[in-house]
Amino acid sequence: MDDTLVRYDLLSMAVLGLLGTGHCMGMCGPLVIAFPVRIGVFSAQLWYHLGRIGTYTLVGVVLGTLGGALGRLSLLAHLQVGLGAVAAVFLLSFGLARIGLIREPRLLQVQGTATLTGHGLVRRLVGGRRPPSMLPLGLVMGLLPCGLSYAAFARALPAGGPLEGGMLLATFGAGTLPGLLLVGTAASRLMLKYRALSDVLAGVLMIAMAVDLGADVVQALF
Repeated sequence: MDDTLVRYDLLSMAVLGLLGTGHCMGMCGPLVIAFPVRIGVFSAQLWYHLGRIGTYTLVGVVLGTLGGALGRLSLLAHLQVGLGAVAAVFLLSFGLARIGLIREPRLLQVQGTATLTGHGLVRRLVGGRRPPSMLPLGLVMGLLPCGLSYAAFARALPAGGPLEGGMLLATFGAGTLPGLLLVGTAASRLMLKYRALSDVLAGVLMIAMAVDLGADVVQALF
């Protein structure tokens, strides 16, 4: 594997997570404030995000394994190209939605996710007021419908293997961490102020990833 390409992909995913800070605050912020922050111990946030990033990583491992396995089957080798094309289409659509050129699917919109803080299932996942009780909540919330994370999931599909897919999504999750750790502080309010700009930049990055994957598909075909 090309080390330069690996570094480029990992950097892109980290930047995507960082640029999605405003979106993440709108999506997960109410949950973080309602549970980990309310406990009043910083380690509660760490446990929550450990669970969330752990789920991202596991999804990356599964998708990377699936994509890599299909690519290694001689009769289905062309599916690897197809996976790249599918990932490119998803990234392109999410990127266009992020910059406002098309409408994001209702399922992936932020509105309404704050109501999860009062949902019985979420409250049952929080088994107490000890910091480690936030781990199960983070594990489940890693699958919260979110255009940003789903775009990252799409990128992991043609990664080539479980290690590559897991690394990509772990890096993406780490990129989202700084902003969410600042939830409730003056710094987080500053980030939200410039959310529109960060959304546009995140959208542009998604489109660039889609173009890069699309170029690989075209090269493989011709």
